[in-house]
Amino acid sequence: MVHLIKVYVEGLFPGISPLNLKNLGECILYLWVEKIREVLIEKSQSSDAGPNVEKITEEIDEGNEDDYSLEYQPVQEDTIKTLNFVISESQEDEELPPVNHGNPISDRRSTFQAHLAPVVSPKQVKMVLAKLHENKKIASATHNIYAYRIYCEDKQTYLQDCEDDGETAAGGRLLHLMQILNVRNVLVVVSRWYGGIRLGPDRFKHINNCARNILVEYSYTSSAEESSKQLGKNKRVRKDKKRTEH
Repeated sequence: MVHLIKVYVEGLFPGISPLNLKNLGECILYLWVEKIREVLIEKSQSSDAGPNVEKITEEIDEGNEDDYSLEYQPVQEDTIKTLNFVISESQEDEELPPVNHGNPISDRRSTFQAHLAPVVSPKQVKMVLAKLHENKKIASATHNIYAYRIYCEDKQTYLQDCEDDGETAAGGRLLHLMQILNVRNVLVVVSRWYGGIRLGPDRFKHINNCARNILVEYSYTSSAEESSKQLGKNKRVRKDKKRTEH
């Protein structure tokens, strides 16, 4: 069975064979993935029009991520699970909120940039996302991760949701950050342009830092130092809770 798979893959991607010869006796799964990814990117760039290819997260989650990221619980209350970019006639009356852009962070050829907009309804969330995707650079990002929180005065609850866009768990971590910082009526989108080098858990650190910086810049939360203290306090509470459970 393994031999059949090997023959099939080598038939589709001739460049796999040299990798096998150069790395005899070693685990070549990751090398296969990277080579296949390169071939697919070359094919997609060389063709004028082709089928939409679903985004695949190039990262393999590694252990020991607690120092770089935040635990989160899936959001279950008042969430909108699907947000497409088609604006219906009923949405045309909604005002498009201003969209702000943060300073990019670059690390090992990957670039991260946050975008922020004040929102008070899911319709405005759709409109902002559609507006961002009109920008060719943002639309071509490997991942456009987003999360939003809208406070409902009448119900005293939050309408909130998030999207990974192929960067596994990134949307939930972003939303959890916004919950800890207690921000409301805001949408945060973090674009990532992947540069070909896996960052491991550092990618979550950069996504959260981009989001926190732009939230501080536009006064949705306190200074960077104060928000860092708040995040540290949350982490200590979480560790204390784990100790009491053992």
